[in-house]
Amino acid sequence: MATTSLTSPSLAAPAAAANALPLTPERIFADPDLSGPKAVGVKLSPDGELLTYLQPKKTNAQVQDLWAVPVKGGDPFILIDADTLSDSGKALSEAEKSRRERMRVSARGVVDYDWSEDSKSILVPLDGDVYMVDRATKAIRRLTNTPGDEIDAHLSPDNTSVSYVRDQTLFVRDLKTDGETQVTPKGEGTTTYATAEFIAQEELDRHSGYWWSPTAKQIAYQKTDEAGVKIAERVEIGGEGVNIVQQRYPFAGTPNAVVELYVKILGGSEVKVDLGSNPDVYLARVNWSADGKTLYVQRLSRDQKTLDLLAVDPNTGKSQVTLSETSDSWVELNDDFKLLKSGGFLWASERDGNKHIYLYDTSGKLVRQVTHGDWPVDHISDVNEKTGEVFFEASKDTPIEHRLYKVSYKKPTEPVALTPAGGWWTATVSGGGAAFIGGYSDPETPPQSALYDGTGKRLRWIEENRLDASHPYAPYKDEYAPPEFGTLNAADGQTLHWSMLKPKGFDPAKKYPVIVSIYGGPASALVKKTWVAPSARLFQEAGFIVFTLDNRGTPGRSVKFGRAIYKQFGGPDIDDQIAGAHWLQTQPYVDGKHIGIMGWSQGGFVTLMAMTAKDTPFAAGAAGAPPTQWALYDTAYTERYMSTPAANPDGYRNSDVLNRLDNLKPGSLLLMQGMADDNVQFSNSTRVMLALQQKGVPFELMLYPGERHGVHGNPKNLQRYRLYLDFFTRKLKPES
Repeated sequence: MATTSLTSPSLAAPAAAANALPLTPERIFADPDLSGPKAVGVKLSPDGELLTYLQPKKTNAQVQDLWAVPVKGGDPFILIDADTLSDSGKALSEAEKSRRERMRVSARGVVDYDWSEDSKSILVPLDGDVYMVDRATKAIRRLTNTPGDEIDAHLSPDNTSVSYVRDQTLFVRDLKTDGETQVTPKGEGTTTYATAEFIAQEELDRHSGYWWSPTAKQIAYQKTDEAGVKIAERVEIGGEGVNIVQQRYPFAGTPNAVVELYVKILGGSEVKVDLGSNPDVYLARVNWSADGKTLYVQRLSRDQKTLDLLAVDPNTGKSQVTLSETSDSWVELNDDFKLLKSGGFLWASERDGNKHIYLYDTSGKLVRQVTHGDWPVDHISDVNEKTGEVFFEASKDTPIEHRLYKVSYKKPTEPVALTPAGGWWTATVSGGGAAFIGGYSDPETPPQSALYDGTGKRLRWIEENRLDASHPYAPYKDEYAPPEFGTLNAADGQTLHWSMLKPKGFDPAKKYPVIVSIYGGPASALVKKTWVAPSARLFQEAGFIVFTLDNRGTPGRSVKFGRAIYKQFGGPDIDDQIAGAHWLQTQPYVDGKHIGIMGWSQGGFVTLMAMTAKDTPFAAGAAGAPPTQWALYDTAYTERYMSTPAANPDGYRNSDVLNRLDNLKPGSLLLMQGMADDNVQFSNSTRVMLALQQKGVPFELMLYPGERHGVHGNPKNLQRYRLYLDFFTRKLKPES
């Protein structure tokens, strides 16, 4: 990458020794991480003086500590050593395990924290308990010590109390008196208070069920009744026993939990918010105005084609619709509703074919469209009302790069890039654009983080992660080719982006087997100019080409591109992957008879569907935790893209893997799944196992006792990648 003021001045490392050791699974899944040290969850104290972040232990990447570094100079120092406060082997409650699974948090130790508004203390939830850290003295105060887990802890805006949920009930603890007050009625049975329901956490990206008012005098909270939600008796099979879990799981087309919203005056009365006459809706987002006089609620219809912004009087609960967003497919939720103190608000919409920013007045009347063009805004990062500027992230020039921009929302102007092109930037902007915490990587730069001023000038490193001679990846730096990028055209003419890793010691005169590594669903795109996961390099070392294609339906593109899969999972998405394989077969260096495919979750579904297409070009596939019949997956996700089974029977039938198994080549499949999966439930895989057995079709199987939707920890992932290498070597390199 070209040297700029925003990146390391040099990434040069000594040439690898001629006798460099090969990259092995044993080294990949060991400490220290080959990608180097990484700061996550970086936050700037409200007074702008201190940066805090989470960092895995060098001796155990699964446990995180809380670190800090002064903005104006000085060495990093540890604020909380997780080992001194908690036994990382402690069993977490089901509520805490479920919440972490929904947030995709696999680490232990310190996994979250929040600064107080006065910058004097930090709130740290840790393994089911809550602690406060005094910034000046570094003294740690334990706030809770009960048999149950306290989850979703928050400091009140006036810094006088801490709130948390325990046993399905919301409590507030006074920091001066240490007295605890129960805020909501006691939750029990199928009734829960102040906790986001399964669907909100897993599919709506909302992980809290209560919201402090800015004045700290009121709390809005949700009441959840799951009585009508179908019970899925889930068997959690672990290494040392079996646990039967009565999970309330809202399968597509079945009843959801009923959610109500209340506003409680602390120490006083409460009112119920009017969410409308139809209870079968989603409580999507809740925001307070800066003065605490209005509560804004985003109400999403069950079919997800209408999103209403409600303005609520918190003293009466009465609401009125401020604006409505509609779509003939689905309205994409976001967190880009930004209230302006001067009146009005910013809002993001896909109404012109791409996601862009719009300015509204207080009444909900459109003032102007702020951004324009054949590219989508990713999300709004911050707003400066004095200058009338909004800061946002976007892949404006190409979907495979990501940058920070600013633009005026008061007058028509073109966006100005604050970070350079060439890689993938993320930014946490503060102070109305006065500074931002920037994260960056590209194929030759491992993840870095630093503090920058509003012009993009680096003020100090947080974690430089310099790829020098001392870096863990240094011995391998010159051994493996960086990815190549290119494009193909889909059947409808839209552009598909791909990346390719060529084998170690690549010889264009030879032919190589290929592993297509994909996700393929609307939740994630994979083709990006970012640091390559060292695990992917294992396939290069083993003599494989690794190819990734983002098919139609993956995010970060236009409405037309994303909606191509509406009501037809297993349609254009699979067509594009097969087209990619056919293109590979035309390349002179590809062994066209030995192309494999692998993916997890929806990537597992895409793998199975591609493997069972008629005359498939794929010779082998490894499918992990695959949804195999969308009626077995949850309401919000499935109905958003597929409607209901009753309304779209053909779509559900065509996307059922069992209806295509006659096309599967015997011995070509490796099926993998965690045996305690509460997301893509185990029955998705067992129905495929049974069907293949009844057909007499041999396949390979790997099950992970105790694991949920992912496989966690170095030992198990070492086993998993050894398995991948063994499977694909046998299937795609028969001469070996």
